[in-house]
Amino acid sequence: MRSAVRSDSSGGRTALLLLILPPVFLLGSLCIGRFPIMIADVVSAIGSAGQAVEEVVRSVIFSIRLPRGLAALLVGAGLSVSGAAFQGIFRNPLVGPSILGVAQGAGFGAALGLLLTESILVSNLLAFTFGVVAVMAACFIALRKSDNSLLMLVLSGIVMGAVFAALISLVKYVADPEEKLPTIVYWLMGGLSGVGYKDLVFAAPIIAIGSAILIALRWRINVLSLGDEAARSFGEDTRLLRFAIIGSATIVTSACVALAGIVGWVGLLVPHIARMFLGPNHSVLLPASISIGACYLLAIDVVARTATSAEIPLSILTALLGAPFFAWLLTKTGGKWT
Repeated sequence: MRSAVRSDSSGGRTALLLLILPPVFLLGSLCIGRFPIMIADVVSAIGSAGQAVEEVVRSVIFSIRLPRGLAALLVGAGLSVSGAAFQGIFRNPLVGPSILGVAQGAGFGAALGLLLTESILVSNLLAFTFGVVAVMAACFIALRKSDNSLLMLVLSGIVMGAVFAALISLVKYVADPEEKLPTIVYWLMGGLSGVGYKDLVFAAPIIAIGSAILIALRWRINVLSLGDEAARSFGEDTRLLRFAIIGSATIVTSACVALAGIVGWVGLLVPHIARMFLGPNHSVLLPASISIGACYLLAIDVVARTATSAEIPLSILTALLGAPFFAWLLTKTGGKWT
């Protein structure tokens, strides 16, 4: 009885910690930068709608750091929950949000938008659209096989990823090397420097709705992770359920790529971190991945904009930090996933 009470108490504290960490990290990010701001001024600006602080402080907080911080939280949370869902349904620890070609498809859509137009909104819409198209094409190829195996789905995703990666190269080849090409290349490396509230209005509802669906299906991901035969014994329609989860994770990842570019390692690494501390139960793992992923990418973004005089692309930092950590994780686990 006492053990159960202690377990409930520990679970409650963990849930509370995961809930308050993102706002705390966001508050800290508003203070840090080349123009340091005291935390008292940040709290005063937010609490009084900025009337009690200087105009320049209000401008830095509300026009630059707040939309960027919110975007980092959204993208980190979205990529992490999608990665955790994909790892669960594919029963593979090396799976990430881009396994079915969504990142390459969205990257091509954004590159095409940047090539043909000056509108960021058009680029975001094309990125989201082509990310979804890439996954739909991969699923269509996989459905041509009657047994609908996971291997067929993964191989189809690899094919579509290769096709859209080639199309990205084609767009860069025909782009103007003086004006368009640098913009396309820099965007593909990932970053949040140009994010504003209009971008958040576009991406936030998509990420929120897709993540909510994944959270609602989290216990069914546990069932799918046991294998198709076990899932059918529970009365689940494995094909419908799998594609519902893939569809939700796809729209989340597409919106994240449209907002921040291609940011690697977050959706692969963060679910492993959450799993180390909280175990493989997706009922806990998915909410934890959202919180940890949001804080992780926000911290990475703060480093990206403050470490040097020129902003560092997010994908460089996530790879430099993620790859060594993942290598250490492999040495600790021996490649086993439990």
